[in-house]
Amino acid sequence: MLRLSLTGAALAATVAAAALPANAGAATTITMSGSTSVAPLARLLAKEYLKQPGIKGNVKFKLLEGGSDVGVNDVSRGRVTIGNSSRDPQASDPPGLAFNRIARDGVCIVTHPDNPIGNVSEEQVQQIFTGRIRNWSQIPGARATGTIDLNVRTQASGTQDAFQQIFMGGPNGPRVATSASQKASNGLVQSAVRANKNAIGYVDFKFTAGTSPAAYKGVACTLRNAKAGTYPGTRSFWMVTRGKPKGATAKFIKWTRTNAKAERIIGTNWVPVG
Repeated sequence: MLRLSLTGAALAATVAAAALPANAGAATTITMSGSTSVAPLARLLAKEYLKQPGIKGNVKFKLLEGGSDVGVNDVSRGRVTIGNSSRDPQASDPPGLAFNRIARDGVCIVTHPDNPIGNVSEEQVQQIFTGRIRNWSQIPGARATGTIDLNVRTQASGTQDAFQQIFMGGPNGPRVATSASQKASNGLVQSAVRANKNAIGYVDFKFTAGTSPAAYKGVACTLRNAKAGTYPGTRSFWMVTRGKPKGATAKFIKWTRTNAKAERIIGTNWVPVG
């Protein structure tokens, strides 16, 4: 499991766009860690929020990643203000957490551009990712030949949890093959698939560039279809807090869910929930 610290070089991920004035000691710092799927959206929202009247100089952000479980655990232990999660609440989560939904997103099955597969069923996905089907010759329409190279996320990932829920029949469904290559982020899965004609993996909408997303159950994995409610592979994005959010954190989360500018940002690559 990838673990990131709030010190040292990691602080290069600070979202604050400009130097703060001399009285910046009074500024509230909102720290975030967690989902690599939520991070691009959280970064855009934070940058826009800093432009709002009365915010610059009073609030600053520090954004780290690490996976949804990392974010949930960090916020439960008071290490960060917000834990970003792309998985739903679980019974095993620490008590007292509030999951604040800010958007919806889709998970796409992706292959190399030279090996597009038009459509996959739930049964095919399960056969491929459990290793029951191991060769591209067994996949109708595949152009690649040879062994299927599986790329999946680590267990700390919300995208992994969403994949299990959406494509693998939930927590009691079959599990991915132990031979699959585990990646710590959506970007690493994306890079692995782009570099290998025999690769297959799953990523969220934001990380499909340079890959060939497959339709699932006959519906193309596109933002338009997710917004229309027809694509069956969607999941929620959450900003998790210890109890009900308060103070500057509450104002920021409320802004992400109610402000027209925030809605426009979400609508560019994700699905608004307002």
